[in-house]
Amino acid sequence: MKSLATKFNIYKDYSIDLIKLSGPILAGNLANMLISVGDVVVAGRHSTVTLGAISVATAIFMTFMIAAAGLMASISPVVSNLRGERKTTKTLFRATVKYSLIIGLLFFLIIRLAINYVNLIGLAPDLYPLVIEYLDISSWGMFGGLLFLALKEFLQAYEIVNFPNFVVVAEIFLNLFLNVALVFGMWGFPKLGVKGLAVASLIVRTVGGIALLIYCIPFLKGHSKRTKTYIKELLKTGWPISFALFFEFLGFNITAVLVGKFSSMLAAAHNVIITITSLTYMFPMSVSNAMAIKVGFANGEKNMSDIKRYSLAGIYLSVIFMALNALAYIFFPEFLLSLFTNDKNVILTALPVINIVLCYLFFDGIQCCCVGSLKGLKDTKPIMFTMAISYLLIGIPTGCILAFKFNIVLIGFWSGLALALFTACIISSTILLFRIKQMQKN
Repeated sequence: MKSLATKFNIYKDYSIDLIKLSGPILAGNLANMLISVGDVVVAGRHSTVTLGAISVATAIFMTFMIAAAGLMASISPVVSNLRGERKTTKTLFRATVKYSLIIGLLFFLIIRLAINYVNLIGLAPDLYPLVIEYLDISSWGMFGGLLFLALKEFLQAYEIVNFPNFVVVAEIFLNLFLNVALVFGMWGFPKLGVKGLAVASLIVRTVGGIALLIYCIPFLKGHSKRTKTYIKELLKTGWPISFALFFEFLGFNITAVLVGKFSSMLAAAHNVIITITSLTYMFPMSVSNAMAIKVGFANGEKNMSDIKRYSLAGIYLSVIFMALNALAYIFFPEFLLSLFTNDKNVILTALPVINIVLCYLFFDGIQCCCVGSLKGLKDTKPIMFTMAISYLLIGIPTGCILAFKFNIVLIGFWSGLALALFTACIISSTILLFRIKQMQKN
């Protein structure tokens, strides 16, 4: 039996290893999130209606974008597994680009079709035309956005993260400049309002994808005879991730749309809370990405010890971070909310939800890290079923009952989301522990 001190030193080393990889990933994820934050800040300064409109519009758009991103998320664990098996992978770059563009075309067509049915949601009259306008323009950004994600995942499998991060940081400033210029009509640009936010988003996603493609030109050398096998493996691993992310974000975005049915004020408050929690979520998500890479490589090597240690180290890191993060939410809630809106009514509307958000974030951090390990093991189907059960059968129904039957709108919907994440946390951690024990027996 190893002493407690010995175990601590072992997991400390694995934790440091994950931090070294997840640190740059976190920087990139935070920078990527700050692009969305820029949208929220500029929209909030323009008007409450604009803020409410992009809350609903981005909820709809991101439901499809995240589902498509799930298909891209299989790239780094699949390539990491192949690298662990000591197989050549750089020749798979061309196939990765083609894969992203095909998926981009598919989801572009889906969004264009979905636009025709937005009227069935029954949005508030002041939000509906703005939501349609935003979706019509931003749908064209699917191609550049998915190309960037695919290439970022491919490079991430080689632990190359600095240049993609640089591109995302550049996108923050470009997006902020275009948002201000196009929304308010500054520096000779036309005043477009919500349309300006959509145009800025389209330009930024396209520029990001092209920039990363240019950087990856050295990978264009050589062809692989395993292209079909590779793409089949990406789809096999990726489609459950895609559906899992779809169910998860569907839960959030259905909530955003339903909140929008009540009033622009509630939609704006919900959007601010989503923005804050999404920033916090970046840490466990980055650790999860690092876990998928490290566990994937270990899985390719059949190194059971590393699989277990990276999995547990990642969960420990997430728990510690969420516990520390809770202090900011407890002591400075008004300050955090005021960073994203100067509307006192929006802040007062959002404040009562903070305590529920604390529970939600803690459970979300744990389940996210469990999902990272399962991705590395290419055991992704349980993730899909977990999210479907948690959100569609538990979270959304609970929120709807509290909101529509008991008139507890914002607190009600967020209580449903917290319950969904609690369920996902229990199921995913149980599956991961079972999977590790099963592998140890074999």
